[in-house]
Amino acid sequence: MYSIFSQTERQRVSDGAVVPILSGCESSAHLLVLILPQLGDFDSLEYAWWLRREYDRLQGQGIAIRAVGIGDHASGQRFCSYTGFNPDFLFVDPTAQLHQTLNLYSGLSLRIPGLSPFVNAWLNLMLMCAGIGSPGTIAEVFRGYRGDARAPQLISHDEIVVAPPLPPLKGSFFKWAGGEGFQRPFELATLRLRNMAEVLTNWKTYIPNPTYLTQRGATFLFNARGELLYEHRDRAILGFAADMSNPLSFLTTIANEIRN
Repeated sequence: MYSIFSQTERQRVSDGAVVPILSGCESSAHLLVLILPQLGDFDSLEYAWWLRREYDRLQGQGIAIRAVGIGDHASGQRFCSYTGFNPDFLFVDPTAQLHQTLNLYSGLSLRIPGLSPFVNAWLNLMLMCAGIGSPGTIAEVFRGYRGDARAPQLISHDEIVVAPPLPPLKGSFFKWAGGEGFQRPFELATLRLRNMAEVLTNWKTYIPNPTYLTQRGATFLFNARGELLYEHRDRAILGFAADMSNPLSFLTTIANEIRN
């Protein structure tokens, strides 16, 4: 697996140069490689949010991050501007070639005669959002509304969340809704609504080619010798992690195993 990544070149978002995706990772203790779906996908935006939240900790552990997402240079620039993801770490793959090389789940692929590829892609995406060919998606949607005592608090007390069509919400609202110190009811759903508003407002930028709307991604963690320590291959929308309550918990598990 590492050899595939070490031989892969893609366009880097920071400067538009086509370079090896592992450039600059040679001295890192660990390498986290994210293969993202469309950059306007729920999963891509939410994963980037978690990485930004934990970025200082990851740096402290010597973990280099590289991500490849489906889109073009403009998609990548908008994605980084919105999420705060470092554009030096993000590469774009307009036709999901790397996803296909890795044999990642392409999602539901029903084809109805007479419909254009665009309409078929949309139909398959809507069916996956309804849980068809996308196990666990409906349960994950409901988790965003009902809250999750196993998950950390997502919105700070003083943070203002703008998620149209809702009015701006202060973080203290969620304390009234359910308490604090854990993922409160409607907290995650509000963040997802904010992401959806961002993408729909900038649809053509995020999704220059809708052919790959259903394509799923994966996560790979390597040590300094290029040995694979962990992998997760997405099988569903809102299924980018084995533990969606805390998507980066596998890093703690791996660190504990190494120490022991």
